[in-house]
Amino acid sequence: MANFFLDNRDLQFHLDHPLMRKIVELKERGFADRDLYDYAPADYDDAMDSYRRVMEIMGEVCGDVIAPNAEEVDTVGPKVVDDRVVYAPGTAQNIEAITKAGLFGMTLPRKYEGLNLPLVCFVMANEMVSRGDTGFENIWGLQDCAETLNEFASEEIKAEFLPRVSRGETCAMDLTEPDAGSDLQAVMLKATWDEKRGTWLLNGVKRFITNGDAEISLVLARSEEGTTDARGLSMFVYDKASNCTKVRRIENKLGIKGSPTCELVFTNAPAQLVGDRKMGLIKYVMSLMNAARLGIGAQSTGLSEAAYREALKYAHERRQFGKPIIEFPAMYEMLTNMKAKLHGSRALLYETTRFVEIYKCYEHISHERKLEADERAEQKAYSRLADAFTPLLKLMTSEYCNQLAYDSLQIHGGSGYMKDYPIQRIYRDARITNIYEGTSQLQVVAAIRHVTTGTYLAKIKEYEALPCPTPLAHLHGRLVAMREAYERAVEKVTAMGDAEQIDFHARRMVEMAGHIVISHLLVQQSGVSEDYRLSAEVYTKLGEAQCTAAAEYIAKSTAADVNSFKSVLDEYL
Repeated sequence: MANFFLDNRDLQFHLDHPLMRKIVELKERGFADRDLYDYAPADYDDAMDSYRRVMEIMGEVCGDVIAPNAEEVDTVGPKVVDDRVVYAPGTAQNIEAITKAGLFGMTLPRKYEGLNLPLVCFVMANEMVSRGDTGFENIWGLQDCAETLNEFASEEIKAEFLPRVSRGETCAMDLTEPDAGSDLQAVMLKATWDEKRGTWLLNGVKRFITNGDAEISLVLARSEEGTTDARGLSMFVYDKASNCTKVRRIENKLGIKGSPTCELVFTNAPAQLVGDRKMGLIKYVMSLMNAARLGIGAQSTGLSEAAYREALKYAHERRQFGKPIIEFPAMYEMLTNMKAKLHGSRALLYETTRFVEIYKCYEHISHERKLEADERAEQKAYSRLADAFTPLLKLMTSEYCNQLAYDSLQIHGGSGYMKDYPIQRIYRDARITNIYEGTSQLQVVAAIRHVTTGTYLAKIKEYEALPCPTPLAHLHGRLVAMREAYERAVEKVTAMGDAEQIDFHARRMVEMAGHIVISHLLVQQSGVSEDYRLSAEVYTKLGEAQCTAAAEYIAKSTAADVNSFKSVLDEYL
């Protein structure tokens, strides 16, 4: 019996974070549900016990069902039959197991048959599912679309759709089109109001839609005739039961093979408006994308966990020159660096999740009553942190996920290139994480304003002011030096007063901030548990080297560098 929660002390550590008390209080609203639902907690300890039990159940399903099915799902994959998606048998078994365990509707309120669990638990579950089968995480994890309905839809829509999600119906977000990928304001799928039928009708094509034949879909469509920009787009919820879409094809992907990525044709498909007209991209998709990026952070961390474990296992078992290869310095250094990056990814994942959780809780409370002045101030502070850390999380964890998958396959040597070992699937699955839901380059675009406005710097100084655990006191001065180098780099680039110069150096500056933040998080964790001491030391050394390289590059750069690099635009091959 495998259990992906019980075999992972790092997950258990993050579930016990001090901020969980505040999160539980906000989520449970004074434990008012205890008199209405027999499964609602009566107090903080009861809530935490409930969360652990649910995580254990999820860990068991992941270890005993999802992970064993992963290879078969990767080989067989979904197919199109009569314009509909038919999942691989293993995927159908996964959905059945999770539904029977009652693990859909995880974060939804109990009045919609949900479990009302904190976002921290949902992200943790996503991470475990991804460790088992990353493609399946793209099916189960899309239930976070229901959170967008819960936040913005009418009570009638919520009452109609949210209980269905809690009972196991799958979701999708239908955003991209053949001519509208990252540039979503170019979406042209039409939404027209049919007076006779009293409904909106959708017509057009969507492409690259993850789990595209889901029972419930959120669809971005152009509702305002004559418009070509974001102001003409609205969000709609579409019910597959109306049978007005056809799956034209499933994309033949490099990885995440179990997740059907579809091209869809909408023909007079009836749909309901979510929220206000013209706010589809400006407000609702931004909410969806931020949730999706948090999900990719969890997915990337789960993949990193899988890659690290496969590498560690193989390094112990594989013998060369009379001893296990893990005893060679090249191997144990690589594995130690991998573990530090894994711990760092997870530290950033749950720090970001806590920021998002608290600000979202206040958002929901504000719909029930007016927030107090101190609550509004706290909501604003956490909203800013969530906005800053979400793209940083997606950038850092997806890049590390690819690095760990690469290193793990390298440790396997020629065997890793064969289909006999899971690492080849993990390697293929990892490659998408720094591409979809906004490439790494787009995450830098989203994050750079928090470099120039000082959001990251202010938070780094907060971490710096915390007591440094005694065994790692020697790292404090080095972290201060990293921060000072970061400040000098940012000051030099911004002093040029040129937006193009800022864009040119943006990734270097954003990644410097990421390395410093992760180093601080691991140092603080080491003060609570010795498990993190080595990772904190190793990661700080790695981050220090990266920050030094970026700082030196910026220090030696001139305003003319941009033009010299732009010369490649004049080349024609």
